[in-house]
Amino acid sequence: MHSPSELLEKIEQAINDIQYPSHPASLYEPISYIMSLGGKRIRPTMLLMAVDLFNGDIQQAIPAALAIETFHNFTLIHDDIMDNAPLRRGKQTVHEKWGDNTAILSGDVMMVEANKHLTRVEVAILKPALDTFNNTAQGVCEGQQLDMEFESRNDVSIDEYINMIRLKTAVLVGGAMKLGAIVSKASHEEADLIYQFGENLGIAFQLQDDILDVYGDPEKFGKQVGGDIISDKKTFLRLKLQELADANDLETLTMQQSPEINAEKIGKVTALYNQYEVKEQATLVMKEYLEKAFAALHLISVPEEQKRELILLANQLMNRES
Repeated sequence: MHSPSELLEKIEQAINDIQYPSHPASLYEPISYIMSLGGKRIRPTMLLMAVDLFNGDIQQAIPAALAIETFHNFTLIHDDIMDNAPLRRGKQTVHEKWGDNTAILSGDVMMVEANKHLTRVEVAILKPALDTFNNTAQGVCEGQQLDMEFESRNDVSIDEYINMIRLKTAVLVGGAMKLGAIVSKASHEEADLIYQFGENLGIAFQLQDDILDVYGDPEKFGKQVGGDIISDKKTFLRLKLQELADANDLETLTMQQSPEINAEKIGKVTALYNQYEVKEQATLVMKEYLEKAFAALHLISVPEEQKRELILLANQLMNRES
C-alpha cells in the first residue's frame, strides 16, 4: 500500500511530464500555469488510493488521475472568472493574467485535455470510465449553477443546500474514487460503495468548511474568519439560523457592508449562531455524513489493513485546525 504522499509524488511527476502544444502559446500557457500552481491534489490522490484499495495498478490509473485533476483545475479557471477573483493559491488568477476571453478558451481546452487523458485507460473499461467522468463533470456544473442561483434567493432550504454542495464539491471526490475502482476492475457494488464513501466524505468536508469559516483559526485554517458572513453566503449555519431565529435577530443579516460594519456584523452573527446553538447542529449533521462515509467503506470486502491509509487520510481531512 502507498501513502498519500507517495501517491502525490507520482501525480506531480505525471503533471510535470505533460507536454502541451506550443502554439498558440497564449492558449496553452495558462493551462501549464494553473496546473503548476500545486495545491493538495486531494482528488487524484484519493483516486489512486481507491486503486490501491482494490489492488489495482497505480501506473495504469495515472491517466484517470490526470483527467480528474485537469477537470478540477478547469473548473477553478471558470469559477474565478464568475467570482471575479484576483488570486488563486496566492498567485494571479488566469483571467487576471491573460484576460477573460483567453481564460474561457483555455478552460474549454482543459476539458478536452481531461477527456484525452481518460481515453488512455485500458479499452475494456473505457466506457464505464467515461460514463463516470461525464456524470461527475455534469454534476459539478449543476452544483455551480445552483450555488449562483442561491445568491439571489431567500427561500433556500437546508436540503437544497446539501444537494448543492453534494453536486458542487462531493461528487468530484466520489467520482474520482469510483474511477479508481473502475480502473482496478472492482465489482459494480464495490465501485458504488467507494463512490458513497467519497461523496459523503465530501459533504462532511464542506460542512466542516462552513463551521471553520466562522470558528476557525485564520492562521491555521488559511482563510479570513467570517468571510461567508460578510458575503452573505448561504451556508448551512446561515440557513439553520434563518430557520430558528426570530425576525428581529434576522435583521442583523441584512447589515450593509464596509470595513467597519463587517467586523461588527461578524461579531453579531456569530453571537446569534452561539445563541441558537447553530454550530452544534451543523457539527451533528457533519458527523452524520462522516458516519455514512465510513459505513460504506466498512462494507467493502477487502482486508482492513488495506483501508488503513484511506481512513487516516479521511480523519486528517476532517480534523483540520480550528
